[in-house]
Amino acid sequence: MSLFQLAGVGISAFAAISAGKAQEDQNRMAAFNAETERAEGEALAMQQAESRRADYDLATEANIAMFYASGRDVGSDRSVEAFLEKQKEIAAQDLSRIADQSQAESSAKTREAQSYRIRGANAKRASLLNAAATTAYGIHDFTKTT
Repeated sequence: MSLFQLAGVGISAFAAISAGKAQEDQNRMAAFNAETERAEGEALAMQQAESRRADYDLATEANIAMFYASGRDVGSDRSVEAFLEKQKEIAAQDLSRIADQSQAESSAKTREAQSYRIRGANAKRASLLNAAATTAYGIHDFTKTT
């Protein structure tokens, strides 16, 4: 009977280690997913910024054409110059917001991935300690019954 008891201790220790390894793998995958989301977010931000620049360029060309069509001297009319400068400032603010938002989201995803990695390592470490404790307790019981 005591050999069965010892085998049970071994199985319990193996199960604890396997569970910790499974949790570590699961957290490693979650970290990978968070990093993938971070990369996708950065790519999306670059696309949004490029789209905003293209919109600004198109709107500027259309506004200049409209001013010329209305007979205004675009090169020397100060109100036209002020209008175009304000549009440039608005576009720059939009691009800055896109960059700031992207940086914040990227940083959050990086921290999330690191948190998953730490959680996985802690789960594995805890399972090893649990397996060691189970083994020690089992050996102790085994020696008391023999």
